[in-house]
Amino acid sequence: MTDLDAVADELYALAPEDFTAARDEHVRNARRSGDRALAARIAGLRRPSLAAWAGNLLVREHADEVAALLGLGEALRRAHRDLDGAQLRALGRQQRALVEALGQQAARLAADAGRPLPDAALDEVRGTLHAALADSDAARAWATGRLVRPLSGTVGFQQAVGGAAPETEAGDDTVIPLRPRPHDAAKRRRSLDEARRHAERAHNEALAREADLAAARTALDAAQTRLDELTEAARRAEEGRQLGAADHDRALRLVVDAEKAAQAAAGQADAASARVGELTRELTEPGTGG
Repeated sequence: MTDLDAVADELYALAPEDFTAARDEHVRNARRSGDRALAARIAGLRRPSLAAWAGNLLVREHADEVAALLGLGEALRRAHRDLDGAQLRALGRQQRALVEALGQQAARLAADAGRPLPDAALDEVRGTLHAALADSDAARAWATGRLVRPLSGTVGFQQAVGGAAPETEAGDDTVIPLRPRPHDAAKRRRSLDEARRHAERAHNEALAREADLAAARTALDAAQTRLDELTEAARRAEEGRQLGAADHDRALRLVVDAEKAAQAAAGQADAASARVGELTRELTEPGTGG
């Protein structure tokens, strides 16, 4: 690792607001040591944006997850080349889950460092992750941990990394690009265009399935609401049935008691009538002294 690499690694681990002062101090140290070329190259290192810094944090703090995403990107690009639809669908599900998980990790890391990410910056972090999945140059750029700006499909990935710069005056924003790989540029462009077309089709398919899922969830929510209403109505009906049964039982007991009382009164009335008859006959019969 060169002195410039060591300085860059140190600087891009700092919060953005601490970057410039630390960089300028390294520039002064290099000049005092007589290495004006190194001083100029350090001066060319650019301050990272908030989203780029959060992306760098992921690389530094979650190496295993970063390796998993880079491996997934290679598998996705291979599936695109092979036109493997089933593999693309399976990997697409992994992609969405991993990007969301890493995005949330970036948000937590930034918040823990005292720099919560606004929604726009978090979206840029996710854009960087998607770019790293789609393009191997973007993946290598992100894996340096020295992004100065977030990656997207339109960003020149080689210029998005802070690294060695040519000899310039302090404050020059020029940076040395990543070392290009030897390849046939025309062939690579064709492959990249084809991969992007497949990625777009896969993305549209994913959006359609997500829309279906949203509609299904809406229907489920409506059904759950209706079920809750019917359950409540059934509960009230059961309470009413129980109250009605209790009233019926009370009324039945009253009827039974009344019937018993009526029967007893009828018996008493019959007995009284019989006694009156007996007394009447005694009074009217001869020799009774009536």
